[in-house]
Amino acid sequence: MRQLKIKKMKKIISIIILFATISVANSCKDAYEIIQDGEFSESATFQTVNDMQKFLNNTYDRVDVSNEIGISSVFTDELGIGSQNGGQNVSLYNFALTSGNGFASGMWLAHYSAINSANRLIEGAKLITPTDKPLAAPFDNFTEKQAYNSILAQAYAIRAFCHFQLLCYFSPNIKDNNSLGVILLNKVPAVSEKLPRNTVGEVFASIESDLNFAYANINPVKLSSTSSSPYKYISKTFIDALRARMYLYRGNYTLAEQYADTVINTSGLVLTPAGTVVTNANGVANSAFYGSYTVASTSPYKSMLQDFTRGEIIMALDRPVGKAAIAAQFYFNRTNITGGPYMDLSRAVYNIINVPGDVRKHAFIDATAKIDPNYESYPWAQYLANDVLCIDKYSGKAGTANGAELMSDLKLFRLSEMYFIKAECRVAANDLTGAALRIKAVRDARNYLGPVALPVYANATAALKDILTERRVELALEGHRYLDLKRMGASAGVTTTERHPKDVEGYANKNLSITDYRFTLPIPSDEINGNPIQQNPGY
Repeated sequence: MRQLKIKKMKKIISIIILFATISVANSCKDAYEIIQDGEFSESATFQTVNDMQKFLNNTYDRVDVSNEIGISSVFTDELGIGSQNGGQNVSLYNFALTSGNGFASGMWLAHYSAINSANRLIEGAKLITPTDKPLAAPFDNFTEKQAYNSILAQAYAIRAFCHFQLLCYFSPNIKDNNSLGVILLNKVPAVSEKLPRNTVGEVFASIESDLNFAYANINPVKLSSTSSSPYKYISKTFIDALRARMYLYRGNYTLAEQYADTVINTSGLVLTPAGTVVTNANGVANSAFYGSYTVASTSPYKSMLQDFTRGEIIMALDRPVGKAAIAAQFYFNRTNITGGPYMDLSRAVYNIINVPGDVRKHAFIDATAKIDPNYESYPWAQYLANDVLCIDKYSGKAGTANGAELMSDLKLFRLSEMYFIKAECRVAANDLTGAALRIKAVRDARNYLGPVALPVYANATAALKDILTERRVELALEGHRYLDLKRMGASAGVTTTERHPKDVEGYANKNLSITDYRFTLPIPSDEINGNPIQQNPGY
């Protein structure tokens, strides 16, 4: 046995199936059959259910949506170039998107890495025959068979979620079963195996099969080791939420509404209220609202964003100290004006929430931000210096080591999204009042001065425009805008990105048509260089 040396980024699919360093057989086999250090062996790795749980924890660590957040926020209209910017993201902000883009490559690698880890777990579990005997901690109240099935269910759900994310960004049309999809990786491939792109229909069939297995086998009782934050692990509610989003994107409004209703009515969650917000003479919330890295905000909504409380979160990816820092996509050091804000919140987004009582005006912007009411009168360079909308949606964690102040959990699904899905489905059913009621419910929860007026829509286009606007602000910087513009922009009467003129005054490329080929990501060049699959049109 000899170790296979990995050539950096030669072929992404090959990389992910290696894990770290995998030995491959050759004609030499000595008498002792020595196993090299670092060789992956299912028989050595998977001997007990506890081994499966440890491997599952590693699989969770590989799930990541930070690249989706990055490319969606920079490429569309959620961000502006910050006052401390030294060239970061400027090319992408100018819509220069190629097969070498780091966000696209990172997304491809991250999801296939998680898929491969799930496949390893599913394959390795075949070596274990679980019994009905009760297990000790950390599996209190579980039989071995229950734990075994629940662990497998989570692996299947992770594989489904990651395949869905890849389809959303890399397939030209996920509503068309015959459209070009992504590589369907539902097995542990050989190191030298070159896999083609499957059709959208083939990948979705696998996703639905995985979700059916996961839903039937997951145990709703959480392991004691995860009971402090069960929403950071796969659950039936997560699967229902994923199905609601998936069928909405596919245009199957009947199923999308069915699963959104299930989450709304059975999850036990409610829309997180704004709470009481006290502001000073300048309209800035008091220190109790902002809290600190160690003290939660007095606002339930802000506290949820700070990761102190669950609120309406259906599932979040845990990002403890030492993991990748999401706010590093906006700041150099920490989440305030002294932390080097090289990207800041779009003026267009801020103007939407800059209305009386909207808690997001305070929750999304740090107290140290410079908000200039005369921003439109300045030359562009002065505008960048005087109007600094410091992002605080990801406000960081306690500590100074390992970039803690830039770390926050990544929210995969929140209840408010289910209300938006319900609203969109009501429009499809020609129930514009029903759609308005769901949008009002979210706006009521976000307003600390009291209920807001019920919107009145003249037609379906107006209703979808309002839904798109509310999704734009509520789900800002959570990785939705890129897909929302592509899938529903035309129906909502939106033809391009909607950047504020001041944010793009210094750039030749102001906005981009939502029909542009760049609203489908390129297959990374690292993949194509080692596995010559078909590139997306335009690249």
